[in-house]
Amino acid sequence: MISWIQVVSTWTIPVLIAFIPLYASLRKVPVYETFIDGAKDGFQTAIGIIPHLVGMMTAIGMFRASGAMDAIVGLIKPLLEGVGIPGDVLPLALLRPITGAGSLAFVTDLIKEQGPDSFVARIASTIQGSTDTTLYVLTVYFGAVGIRNSRYALKVGLLSDFIGFFAAVAACWLMFGLV
Repeated sequence: MISWIQVVSTWTIPVLIAFIPLYASLRKVPVYETFIDGAKDGFQTAIGIIPHLVGMMTAIGMFRASGAMDAIVGLIKPLLEGVGIPGDVLPLALLRPITGAGSLAFVTDLIKEQGPDSFVARIASTIQGSTDTTLYVLTVYFGAVGIRNSRYALKVGLLSDFIGFFAAVAACWLMFGLV
């Protein structure tokens, strides 16, 4: 059974890469021309979102360099630790909605410091998988299609990140904690 799974997993991507153009050719789709048109559209989309990405990255850099994140963490950390949430994961709750790469780097540092099987590392990993990069998604995708008013999407996205954070902590307490 395991060898069959290894064969399937090894050949799935190459078979798909070969199958899609062959199937399109059989259906009389101009494969190369369609690919080139898609690449042109993708390039135009990339050019269109660059200003949004630069603005977001600048804002993230200013937020971290100003010390605002450290100040917020310093204020909230004692409250969260009082209810059983390790304060070490609080910066992740602030970073994750903003940047995927930054939050992943933070989780990596936590895992290096605390160990991969530590309670804090398990919570951080669960938060990383339970939340999304809301501001990044809104910036890139809404910017790509020209949506200017994202207030409801922002509210719902940040609310879901908030709920995801506490649900991840609760799940870890139930599975690995003392509860």
